Amino acid sequence: MAREWPARDMAPLVALIADPRHVLREDGTIKLSETQARAILELRLARLTALGREEIAEALNKLAVEIKDYLEILSSRARMQQIIRDELIAVKTAFGNPRRTEIVESEADMDDEDLIQREDMVVLVSHAGYIKRVPLSTYRAQRRGGKGRSGMATREEDFVARLFVASTHTPILYFSSKGQVYKEKVWRLPLAAPQARGKALVNLLPLEQGERITTIMPLPEDEASWDQLDVMFATTGGTVRRNKLSDFAQVNRAGKIAMKLEEGEGIVDVAVCHETQDVLLTTAAGQCIRFAVDEVRVFKGRDSMGVRGVALEKDDSVISLAIINQFDATADERAAYLKWRRAVAGEPAEEGEAEPASDAAISQERLNAMSGAEQFVLTISENGYGKRTSSFEYRATGRGGKGIVAMTVNARNGRLIASFPVENDDEVMLVTDGGQLIRCPVDGIRVAGRGTQGVIVFNTAERERVVAVERISEPEGEEAEG
Repeated sequence: MAREWPARDMAPLVALIADPRHVLREDGTIKLSETQARAILELRLARLTALGREEIAEALNKLAVEIKDYLEILSSRARMQQIIRDELIAVKTAFGNPRRTEIVESEADMDDEDLIQREDMVVLVSHAGYIKRVPLSTYRAQRRGGKGRSGMATREEDFVARLFVASTHTPILYFSSKGQVYKEKVWRLPLAAPQARGKALVNLLPLEQGERITTIMPLPEDEASWDQLDVMFATTGGTVRRNKLSDFAQVNRAGKIAMKLEEGEGIVDVAVCHETQDVLLTTAAGQCIRFAVDEVRVFKGRDSMGVRGVALEKDDSVISLAIINQFDATADERAAYLKWRRAVAGEPAEEGEAEPASDAAISQERLNAMSGAEQFVLTISENGYGKRTSSFEYRATGRGGKGIVAMTVNARNGRLIASFPVENDDEVMLVTDGGQLIRCPVDGIRVAGRGTQGVIVFNTAERERVVAVERISEPEGEEAEG
């Protein structure tokens, strides 16, 4: 490596390669690098003979010709394009066959939803505002009397408040207490295992501080049918408004105004309704009012304030909106039916109960028809007292009035906290401001008249108040399958 070697016939190859590390000196000599020296030492002795030198020189000359040709190709755009053309023609000749597919321009845009498989999901919402979806196939059918399986993991103060089955493409409207509406498809909800808790709604929707979701409304997939459905709004200030559901077809991810509210007012509930039903509003001071849905005209805009549903006294507010079925019956027929039902059930007559006129006659067929149309409204007070009352006791008084008594409000009962229709096989969960809760079947709560005080449902501690009541949508079950 220290010696200077004469390049002789290798000089043209050194110049062709043009390696800056190995440059010919002016006297035609060159020094070997360590790599070159090791390569020479690794050659066999036979290749260092004259015959070996000739083979090496022949290989080097051939390589020099190839290098020279490659350099000419790189320096000529015309030659590169010709070579590419020749290679493509060769590939086409060897492998080309008629195209089996047709390439056309598509006018329809494809989004993420087009790639979502249509599948039935069980959507579960907890009282604390956690939501998730679970494939319906996860819950296999069981024989009657089985133990069931866990539907959702919850903390001690939380429970499943809403459950419904919907397709992955079903749209859901979320109405908030501050008059906003949000829209999401079921497939955007977090997919979780039955034992998982889900995700908080505040992390899915752009809710403001203090804003909560009051109504979750799954809707038909065909938005063209929304124009045939109405929704009724009710606020804490006693205002109601009726809109076509189609007014909320176009709602972006950031939400839209659903209803304009007064200062300090909030949305109590939003419910789907039609003209053959009645609206029942209940206030915290124990009043209620029932009027026909068609007494509220259909509003065209989303940012209007609506009309008065009930006249409130000072410091009173609406606590619930319920949609109940209409049944055309006179006052005497209602009184006669209530008296007959109590007699059949063996219940004592209510104090101050209206008596039917002496000449009022009602057939058994009419009684059976009224029995089939009867609904029961559960009313709960903040001190844990409650009762069920027949829908026939809530006479229609017309929109905008003060209404009638829903339940006696006094020091024993406290103010009302909830009122909604229930079925005999329903269960309800009551939660207090101290974090205590109780779950009880509805059929254990006595049926009583509107003006009565009710019975104890939740024996609350001193200075503890019931703050929320929810219908339980799924039967209580264990983790193991039966």
